[in-house]
Amino acid sequence: MTRKKKFHGGYTPRRLQPPKKSTGMIVLFSAVAVVLIAVLSAGGYLMSLANTFDKKTQTIESAFPDENLRPVKNPEDGSLNFLLLGVDSGADGTQASDMLSGGGTDQRSDSMMLMHIPANRQGVYVMSIMRDLWTEIPGYGKHKINASMAFGGVPLAVQTIEGMFDTKIDHVAMIDFDGFKELSTALGGVTVQNDIEFWSTDKKKYHYPVGELNLQGNKALRFVRERKPFIDGDYQRVRNQQTFVKAAISELLSKNTLTNPATVYEVIDKVAPYLSFDNGFDSASAAGLALQMKSLRAGNVEMFTLPTDGTGTSPDGQSIILRNEQAILDIGAALRSDTFSSYVANTTFSH
Repeated sequence: MTRKKKFHGGYTPRRLQPPKKSTGMIVLFSAVAVVLIAVLSAGGYLMSLANTFDKKTQTIESAFPDENLRPVKNPEDGSLNFLLLGVDSGADGTQASDMLSGGGTDQRSDSMMLMHIPANRQGVYVMSIMRDLWTEIPGYGKHKINASMAFGGVPLAVQTIEGMFDTKIDHVAMIDFDGFKELSTALGGVTVQNDIEFWSTDKKKYHYPVGELNLQGNKALRFVRERKPFIDGDYQRVRNQQTFVKAAISELLSKNTLTNPATVYEVIDKVAPYLSFDNGFDSASAAGLALQMKSLRAGNVEMFTLPTDGTGTSPDGQSIILRNEQAILDIGAALRSDTFSSYVANTTFSH
């Protein structure tokens, strides 16, 4: 089987050398991609999808910090934690491989999500983490959480999240914005229920009226990236991200998609070149996860945002999101004890 090309210290998607401006917050489709690979692989296309996965995806060789800096996971804990990352574009001429190197770059992760799959594989839980959350970054003191990528690349981003929840991350996944557009287009668009009318702030000025919208390509991208049109900015952007992801997963797991080999192949073939994973997640890992999650349906995917204590101002005058310490403690405990599904079921999340 052909192995995917590996790049020490980072990844090098073919369409990002040098990177385009505004790679954006497309991390949300890493979640979709992982679920897609797992479930569709179990739908009868395993060998073809495995070959495509290994040939076309990229590998993040240096995804994790030194083992002595990480929490210890109970060997009997069969749950999985994925850290899903997106990055802003950097200065002109910055190579994509620098963006995810083991050292610092001028890049900040534009979005983070923690995806938890319990040991019984009876669901997928995706938690958005606000990018301006004010938190401790190991070795650098308190900063917005998205600065961890700028200071120390993917390993420091992982270490920051692991330290926050005292929980080990098993895998890291990432996708760039061209992959997002390819996915929404390959599906023939994704239908969402939009609750707030707005116009995009880019040159095309897309209009998003209230009601049911079918989105694909650039218009889909702008829907999940916009924050300036909203009173609560990033909070509404995260809500739109979650709305879109839920709709996309529903479409991906629909009978019409799963029973159409041409659509399945097109989605994987088009999106795979834009995906990057740590070197421990390959087609064999995806296949194993697929067999365990073959009964997954859209209703088994839960999405929410890490509770916060609202907005504030940092000592140096930055607008920040304040940590909800009790929520962080409770979530960490639930992750370590594989009781996250119970935590989510018994918690009311604000929207």
